[in-house]
Amino acid sequence: MLTKSTDTTLRKARHLLVERGELPPSELVGATVLQSWSRCLNAGLVPIGGPSDAPCLEGFEFARAADRQHLLIAHARPVMEYLYSQIHDSGSMVILADDCGVLLETLGNSDFLDRAERVALRQGASWLEQHRGTNGIGTALMENSPVVVHGFEHFLERHSFLSCAAVPVASPSGRVLGVLNISGDNRTRHPHPHTFGFVRAAAQMIENRLFYALHGDALRLRFHPLAEGIGTIAEGKVALSDDGWIVGANQSALALLGLCPSDLGTTPVAHVLQVYLKDLVHWGLRRGREPMRVMRHTGECLFVRVELGHKTFQTFIPREPEAKEDALSALDTGDMQMKTAIHKARRLVGKSIALLLRGESGVGKELFANAFHNAGLRRGKPFVAVNCATLPESLIETELFGYDPGTFTGARKEGSPGRIRSADGGTLFLDEIGDMPLAQQARLLRVLQEREVVPVGGIKPMPVDFDLVCATHRDLRAEMEAGRFRDDLYYRINGFNLKLPALRERSDFDVLAARMLQEMAPDRNVMLDDSIAAAFAAYAWPGNLRQLVNVLRTATALLDEGEKIIGWQHLPDDLAEELLLDRHTAASPDEAIAAENLKELSEAAVARVIAASRGNMSEAARRLGISRNALYRRVK
Repeated sequence: MLTKSTDTTLRKARHLLVERGELPPSELVGATVLQSWSRCLNAGLVPIGGPSDAPCLEGFEFARAADRQHLLIAHARPVMEYLYSQIHDSGSMVILADDCGVLLETLGNSDFLDRAERVALRQGASWLEQHRGTNGIGTALMENSPVVVHGFEHFLERHSFLSCAAVPVASPSGRVLGVLNISGDNRTRHPHPHTFGFVRAAAQMIENRLFYALHGDALRLRFHPLAEGIGTIAEGKVALSDDGWIVGANQSALALLGLCPSDLGTTPVAHVLQVYLKDLVHWGLRRGREPMRVMRHTGECLFVRVELGHKTFQTFIPREPEAKEDALSALDTGDMQMKTAIHKARRLVGKSIALLLRGESGVGKELFANAFHNAGLRRGKPFVAVNCATLPESLIETELFGYDPGTFTGARKEGSPGRIRSADGGTLFLDEIGDMPLAQQARLLRVLQEREVVPVGGIKPMPVDFDLVCATHRDLRAEMEAGRFRDDLYYRINGFNLKLPALRERSDFDVLAARMLQEMAPDRNVMLDDSIAAAFAAYAWPGNLRQLVNVLRTATALLDEGEKIIGWQHLPDDLAEELLLDRHTAASPDEAIAAENLKELSEAAVARVIAASRGNMSEAARRLGISRNALYRRVK
């Protein structure tokens, strides 16, 4: 925004500009005015006189420009009429320009309109800086920011009778569509201090109308730091794609979430808010207009209203929990070990008992912890997951406990609440807690004992209330004996100990894989080839569920349109080779994989089997379950 200079300093600045053709020093005029004047001089404009060849679109050219912005005009027109009704006694006019500075619509006092016509303040005229010098519309476009240009702040002296307040109008994708502007006669009436606020509010109203016009069918979030702020003009609005990516937002949303327009379409909502897409959909279905309390990853709290639009995200509706226990029941696909773990965990829901999950990497400990969270009364509150193994030792203290403003150089000036305080009211999930340094174990123990946290650099304890779930793949008793894990912390976090089975230990592999394929391709009825299903069931799956998800997702992506059966050609070469060798070791040659399936393997996979056989073609053929002649034909 431009700051209005005093008449005295402006006269000095104008003297240097007009008489000497020099830019005045920054103490005489605001920085933004100075930058604009510099651009005007570089464009060859002179302050005295006016542009003789500034473009003005007429006839077909203007009609084409207006048609290009027909959506903007349609949604701006009623707002402009309302805005003018608020200022009609001020002798001003309301103007809408496009992103090229061309005036599309004007409303105003007839006397002022006549004076405005003399300086080409009319439909079709271009008010870019390069044509009209420093002015509300052109400078707002150059700065991509709201501006006020008052009197002699205009570069061209013939415009010095104007006082302008202008605000860019952006689409929900963040692209500037045009500018909303109020211009009045500075010689007869000084601008009312509320004028600029009127223009900003009106521009937001236009942006909000455009948002609903373009994203009426989408899942939408309306949010504000205060619950009562929802429904006001200051609320943030975002639209989400079916898979949870932020595809549209108003300017308030970008500011509240710390995003820029280039982030739209490339940022999942889970990267800025501590909430899953399915939880947003479930909340919208069940709670309607009731705001949901959601934490940003930076620690700030937002109140969010979920609007489902006309599309109801059918893929989520069948999995919506009908009762508290269903969040955990959704994990039950028939394995008795999982059934037992789910049954025990369900008995602990809402009891404020710390849960310690054990199991190999990739078995779904975070998935289980999240289901435990969503099964309880805290399900509408934050679920904050922290992987202690991935945090550098130098950062884990500030990441967990936060820090006060000014604690260290380079820190955020407002400080950080830390992940523990971000979990207040919800659930804190500490993954791989066995990797936490001893010094931080001591601090965590104090937090768990006293239920309050002191930020790094602070002295005031902050109360916290959360359920605790921890997870590890390590043997914590062995870590205690080795002096790498505190006994007192172990007994604090080990309220109840649950071991989750490895994928190779589960008896429900077929059901589990089928459910994953259904979730990945709900409309395609994708299945595994029988030979692959058998090989998968016998495979050790060292990466557990994480590995299986990646394999199935990749294989599904490689299916051709209309193809429903995942074959050997859809598997990664290294996995296909490993499965083949495992099958041959476990089965006699006549039980090995059929040769017609082997033909689908890539050259690289076959080459690796040959290499593993040290070039012995007979051995390679035996491993592949085909004749040596067939192998020779395969590698020709």
